[in-house]
Amino acid sequence: MNKIYINIVNSSGHQNPKLETIGSAGADLRAFIPEAIVLKPLERRLIPTGIKIELPIGYEAQIRPRSGLAYKNGITVLNSPGTIDSDYRGDVGVLLINLSNENFTVNNGDRIAQMVIAKHEFPVFNDSYKLKSSERGEGGFGSTGKK
Repeated sequence: MNKIYINIVNSSGHQNPKLETIGSAGADLRAFIPEAIVLKPLERRLIPTGIKIELPIGYEAQIRPRSGLAYKNGITVLNSPGTIDSDYRGDVGVLLINLSNENFTVNNGDRIAQMVIAKHEFPVFNDSYKLKSSERGEGGFGSTGKK
């Protein structure tokens, strides 16, 4: 198991994010709010977590929905996955949206999303006048069919 050490400033009073099991990829993020927030159907809100992180260069934090909230309540992360860059030092916020037909209440300390730490490459984009052909070509948005 490879470990990466991440400095964190946690002003929320909640426990630090952590992997709950040996096979977990995402660490739960908790809401840090002074009072409950009611998300109406199709409403979106940026929910603070009260944590700031310092990622090493070459890593990002991906903010993803929690599957249980999405399945049971229609609550998801709008810009999924949201990216926290290694040079960002502000509060890790979670952009939640309510895709259900019912109000959903977010309380202080609720687990609202998960954070996955991922390595990334450093691409260099080269100007070109022509790309190599491929079997797929320019087909997109369902061009390969359903089956």
